Amino acid sequence: MEKTLNILITGGAGFLGTLLTRALLKRGALQGRALTSLTITDLAAPRDADIANHPLVKIETGDLLKRIDGLFEKDYDAVFHLSSAVSGECEADFDLGLRSNLDATRRMLDAMRAQHTRTDQAALFFFASSVAVFGSDPAIPLGAEVHDGTLPTPQSSYGIHKFICEQLIADYTRKGFIDGRVARLMTVSVRPGKPNGAASSFLSGIVREPLAGVASVCPVELSTAVALASPETTIAGILAVAEATREAFGGRTALNLPALTVTVGQMLEALEKVAGKEVASLVTVKPDPVIEKIVGGWPSKFDCERTHRFGLQPDTSYQAVIEQYIRMQNS
Repeated sequence: MEKTLNILITGGAGFLGTLLTRALLKRGALQGRALTSLTITDLAAPRDADIANHPLVKIETGDLLKRIDGLFEKDYDAVFHLSSAVSGECEADFDLGLRSNLDATRRMLDAMRAQHTRTDQAALFFFASSVAVFGSDPAIPLGAEVHDGTLPTPQSSYGIHKFICEQLIADYTRKGFIDGRVARLMTVSVRPGKPNGAASSFLSGIVREPLAGVASVCPVELSTAVALASPETTIAGILAVAEATREAFGGRTALNLPALTVTVGQMLEALEKVAGKEVASLVTVKPDPVIEKIVGGWPSKFDCERTHRFGLQPDTSYQAVIEQYIRMQNS
């Protein structure tokens, strides 16, 4: 190991933030540099004792936009920006989405630009974008399959926010202020815990709740196709993007992480295979036009050469995804 490493994770107490924190602490290094400190910031502190009590972890809680100046009183070698308002929240509260997604990200980028002025080093900045940047525009219909050259035409406020941030990060990278890496995450399923405000929340709920003996409502038709990734596959993709050299990442355009394409009906079939008919029968299909419009506008099939070059692979099946979730719950 050559140099020490200070890392910041926004949204660090959330589900993916927690998994990423554990992965980094277990590795103890990133890009060949020994981990010295890991600062987690979120609205609330992580509840897991193994993280909260770890000697390398520092926890900062509160509104991110208000805390950025204080957070950047120290310098970071790598920042993982996972914090955001989710899709359903952005549609319901326009100002919340602008503040949480655009204003906070822009302020963080400017803080890193100021850090570059102090240190003359372009720190790693990983941004979690989303497949919500894609949609079918009346003038430019979305093709049946997304490729590296597919033009993003977001059809939701959340998707717009993510795409704007992608472009800002590309420009700050072009100017040499940061070493920006953007990965578009697929919908992560199965997430533990309670439902959130994301339009895609049901893609975990229709598995998580029945496995706990609780009824769940599916707000889209069973024929709806979606692109998913398990938690383990998602974290592996994030780390692969962060570990890559600037040359290996290739350009400044966002990378699409691997996607498993399944229909909602196939998800429930997999649930029945794993847990039985009685568990699967706890799901009731009750279409919600708002959710259908958002989720139905997202792409479900991806074939992206850059992802293949990284050696990243999608999950083998949705049954394997459910089995992974059960293992995580029992560990």
